Amino acid sequence: MSQTFLAALRKDPAIGGAFTSFDPNFPQYLIHVDQDMAAKKGVTIDRAMSTLQTLMGSYYASNFIRFGQMYKVMVQAGPEYRGRPDDLLALHVKNDRGEMVPYSTFVKLERVFGPDQLTRYNMYTSAMLNGDAAPGYSSGDAITAIEKVAAKELPRGYAYEWSGMTREQILSGDQALYVFGVVLIFVYLLLAAQYESLLLPLPVLLSLPTGIFGAFLSLKLLGLENNIYAQVALVMLVGLLGKNAILIIEFAEQRRRAGATVLAAAVEGAVSRLRPILMTSFAFIAGLIPLVIASGAGALGNRSIGTAAAGGMLIGTLFGMVLIPGLYVLFASFEKVKNLEDDELPEAKEVREAELVA
Repeated sequence: MSQTFLAALRKDPAIGGAFTSFDPNFPQYLIHVDQDMAAKKGVTIDRAMSTLQTLMGSYYASNFIRFGQMYKVMVQAGPEYRGRPDDLLALHVKNDRGEMVPYSTFVKLERVFGPDQLTRYNMYTSAMLNGDAAPGYSSGDAITAIEKVAAKELPRGYAYEWSGMTREQILSGDQALYVFGVVLIFVYLLLAAQYESLLLPLPVLLSLPTGIFGAFLSLKLLGLENNIYAQVALVMLVGLLGKNAILIIEFAEQRRRAGATVLAAAVEGAVSRLRPILMTSFAFIAGLIPLVIASGAGALGNRSIGTAAAGGMLIGTLFGMVLIPGLYVLFASFEKVKNLEDDELPEAKEVREAELVA
């Protein structure tokens, strides 16, 4: 059944490769023990099997130290006494009277075929199947394809269960969406308290999609997938790109409260914060280059998190320098119309009166 299921999986375009280590045709020898004859010879089955384990498979006895090195003492029959299957019958075991009884008196060998290991999952006999998604398909597409093939091919009495990373992915479900939602809500509430406004945090949040687009675009161009490492990079980008927007909006808000118009405050904030933002952003991207070109053990995870963070930071910074001031002008204008003139700061009133006099 495992081979039939694998053959059906290989036909699905979403499955790049599927295989199993389950082999029911592994050559073996089945030992038949005549318990009545063993009892007559004074040999218990437990002693016979433990002695056979020692002679054929070795047994750790002790250690000894020589020449400054520690060596293990392994008890085992010599190679010439266990080279062929029939050699087992010539081995001896001691009975309860201290006599050596050959195994051939109460043991027979039968050549059979079967799996070298019996695997159980949730107490059911099982066969482990492994596979991967084909190029151009995500792990979610592969999971959906396997579920469809299983519903079609597995007969009554057979079922399947996920394990490993796939099981964790299915159990986590849409947790990533909830995590991003909590992150955005936290950032919004924090900025709302800082600016004492419900509108000014929106330019910061609405500038984040450019970075997310850059992260997914870079992953697509380099042939990487949206895995857990890329999602960690996306959460990190919320803080890094939000920092850039906060620098511009904070400075622009200070200028607006000092009496400048919304447009002039936005332009001045973008120009004055340009060099600090570019310096920190490109320094961060340069530090991620080793992760983007990583190789060796764990390279896929390093490349995923590095590519998503570097690509998102690059695109988000370039587009954000134009998008953030425009969003600030939009929402700050709404807030200006909403507020009463009596709520203006004294400095702003003085500047406005001076402009009217001029």
